Amino acid sequence: MDNQTESTTPQTPAVSAPEGGSSSNGSDTKEKMLGYIAQFETWLEGVMVTKAPFQIPMGGKEVLVTIAPYLVIVGVVLFVISLPVLLGFGAMTAGMGMMMGHGFGYMALISLVSGVIAMGFEAWAIPGLFKRTAHAWRLVFYATLVSFAGSILSFNLIGAVIGGVIGWYLLFQVKALY
Repeated sequence: MDNQTESTTPQTPAVSAPEGGSSSNGSDTKEKMLGYIAQFETWLEGVMVTKAPFQIPMGGKEVLVTIAPYLVIVGVVLFVISLPVLLGFGAMTAGMGMMMGHGFGYMALISLVSGVIAMGFEAWAIPGLFKRTAHAWRLVFYATLVSFAGSILSFNLIGAVIGGVIGWYLLFQVKALY
């Protein structure tokens, strides 16, 4: 007989996280990004509402909130109608622009991708815009962020600043109604 006592609990080796990071790395990145967006939203609200030199009267805000879903529908329809033209023009000139060193292909691609993503957010927001939900407002805000980033990445800095300021001003003026 053997005098060694066997343990009744099986011993399992410790499992370590993979070298590239933990499996929650993707959710950590998402949480960080959402935190940055929340900070930016708070800052924008302070600038566009609290510190703004001019407030839109309540009647004007009501009109904007009432017509906003219809404006978004028109924008989405016009974008969808123009998409084949944009794809054809981009495909036709992208190679030439890249070969000639102008980078038009890069800018067209960035504009197209950011436009599709922004229109996706806005189309997703349409039902909520009719119901005036905060989620719909947030989707439109995300669309403005994507559009702003697309303009910056395609080196349209003046358009990004002008579009961002006007869009965010109107968006944050009506935020309380959602």
